[in-house]
Amino acid sequence: MDSGAPGRVVVCASGVFAAEQSLEVRASKSYVHYIILSPINAYFGSSFRPVSVFVSEEHFRAVRGGTGEAKTIANYAMSLYATELARANGYDQVLWLDAVERRYVEEAGAMSVAFVYGGKHIRTPALSGSILPSVTRDSILKLAPDLGFPVSEERIDIGELVRDVESGAVSEVFCIGTAAVIAPIGRIGFQGRSYEVNGARTPLVARRLYEGLTDIQYGRVSDPYGWALPLDVPARVSAA
Repeated sequence: MDSGAPGRVVVCASGVFAAEQSLEVRASKSYVHYIILSPINAYFGSSFRPVSVFVSEEHFRAVRGGTGEAKTIANYAMSLYATELARANGYDQVLWLDAVERRYVEEAGAMSVAFVYGGKHIRTPALSGSILPSVTRDSILKLAPDLGFPVSEERIDIGELVRDVESGAVSEVFCIGTAAVIAPIGRIGFQGRSYEVNGARTPLVARRLYEGLTDIQYGRVSDPYGWALPLDVPARVSAA
C-alpha cells in the first residue's frame, strides 16, 4: 500500500495477545486480535545500501520444535542480545546458524537469506522447522525462475559458504523480508575474519528481484500470480 510519500510504504502487521483478567500458566481463553498499519522508510536506511552480517556461533535464534517457523514475538526477543553484540563488532545484523549442528545457515536477522552463485543460480536455506516460511520469501522463490534465476532450497554449510564468497563463486547475498523486501549483504563476519561479497559490486540479481516484486505490489505491471487484491477505499471523511 502506498502511503503517498516517495520511498515509503504502509506495512501491515497483525497479532493476538491474551486478554484474560488473571495470570496463570496456561493458554488463555480470551484474546485480542490487532492490526497495525504503519508508514516506514527504507528498512536499512539509504536505498539498497549493502548491509553487513555477523555469524553468531554462540547464540541461536530458534530450534526445531520451537517457534522458529512462526511469526511470534519470541522470535524477535531471542535475536536482540546477539544483534547488539553484532553491532558492537561493527555489523548491522546477525547471520544465524542452526541450533543443533551449529553449522548450517538459517536466517539473517529476522529475514530469510539467499545466495547467488555465478550471477544467476539462487540458493536459499531449506525450511527446517526453525525458519519462517514467509510470504515474501515464497513470492521471491516463485518470481525468480520466471525472471531467469533458477532457485534451489538446500542446507548451506557456513564453512562452504565463506569459502565460496572468498573465491568469488558467490556473486551476491541478500535478505528477504516484508519491510525490506530485499536488502543486499555486502560483508560477512565469521571467526574473526571479514568476507566482502563480490567486491561490493552492484547487486544486479537482488535489484532485479526487488523491482520485479515491487512492480507487482504497486500495480506497475500485471500480476500473473494473483497476489494483488484491489481495494475499494472510500473517500476520507472530514472531521465535523
